[in-house]
Amino acid sequence: MNREKTTEKKWTRPVIKLPRGVIMAICLLPAVLTALFYALRYIPGVMGWATIYISAPVRGFLGMVSSVYPFSMTEVLLTIGGIWIIYYIVKSIMVAAHRRGKWKILGKRLLPILVLGVYIWGLFCWLWNSGYHAPGFAVKNGFTGNTVTSENLAAVTRMFAEKANELSLAVIRDDDGKYAEDRREMFAASTGIYDNITSEFPGLSGKVYRPKSMMYSWLMSRTGYSGMYFALTGEASINTNPPVVHMPATVAHEHAHQLGVFAEDEANFVGILACVKSGEAVFEYGGYMLGLSYLLNALAHENSGEWFEIMESLSDEVMRDRQENYDFWASQRTVNTGVGVIDNVLTTVTVTVSDAVDSVYDSYLKSQSQELGIRSYGACVDLLVEYFSVR
Repeated sequence: MNREKTTEKKWTRPVIKLPRGVIMAICLLPAVLTALFYALRYIPGVMGWATIYISAPVRGFLGMVSSVYPFSMTEVLLTIGGIWIIYYIVKSIMVAAHRRGKWKILGKRLLPILVLGVYIWGLFCWLWNSGYHAPGFAVKNGFTGNTVTSENLAAVTRMFAEKANELSLAVIRDDDGKYAEDRREMFAASTGIYDNITSEFPGLSGKVYRPKSMMYSWLMSRTGYSGMYFALTGEASINTNPPVVHMPATVAHEHAHQLGVFAEDEANFVGILACVKSGEAVFEYGGYMLGLSYLLNALAHENSGEWFEIMESLSDEVMRDRQENYDFWASQRTVNTGVGVIDNVLTTVTVTVSDAVDSVYDSYLKSQSQELGIRSYGACVDLLVEYFSVR
């Protein structure tokens, strides 16, 4: 009996070797682009050009692509990226641990993560950080701050209080008088709220996309943030856990970022203005309520007598909505499981993490020439007072 002799061909993974020069170019390109940004960032004209001809079209394209998906691409990419980085680092350590020249091997394996990180940061610098160094919305539209006085602050605050009182009866409430507007309908309607102010501010013309609900809303709540815009996906993601009453202005704020308003105080002002001029009661009320909060905070330090009188004038509905919002955010600073020791530990961790996030974000904003850091959110008061004082 004869048997044919067969040989089995062993499959091997194809190895692609790039020339050393190509590898060096790939590794150095992001560093060069990032260094170029830092070298040019204090030249407003260059940064202004970059926001118009690089940032705006790229972010617009990314926003269009991400709008296809009903979930937040920002969260998905950050989650997948975080898991992959942890896995890759652990695997690299295990691979290098039992080989000669382990530190060299580990360095080679971790180099791609470093290069990828520099690529991402360089791209983020040109797509987003460039806007912090370019002429902002206030400069482009002639805001000077010269009309901001104690009297004007009190007058504008009183006007916002009166409008909030009026509109508090125009929104949907349940049988107990609690604010009950539908968040999903609000999200769907939000893409048209800038239509009424583009004639006054043509720079706010542009396409905005429906915001996304965040799956990590609980984490955003614990760190004290209600929404975010991420330039590398071009999408606005909203924390859906807080009371809905301030959500219209939050959405409008993130839309302002989509439209190229970079500074937080300017995005707050533009978002509030878009809301109160929208012609939609739910957005008007949300805009007046958020603006009223900032104005009252400023007035309390400037004129306590006026502050007290305006607080006394607020309707039951407005006071209820303000209190609900305050109670929610206060609750996010504590943990209540019913077990004293556990509650104390988790509350301490929560507060520490929240303060750390604030500190990091504050440092980031200041590093990008935003001198007020996270306090810049409340700086929209000057813009609100100047705008509404002359109208």
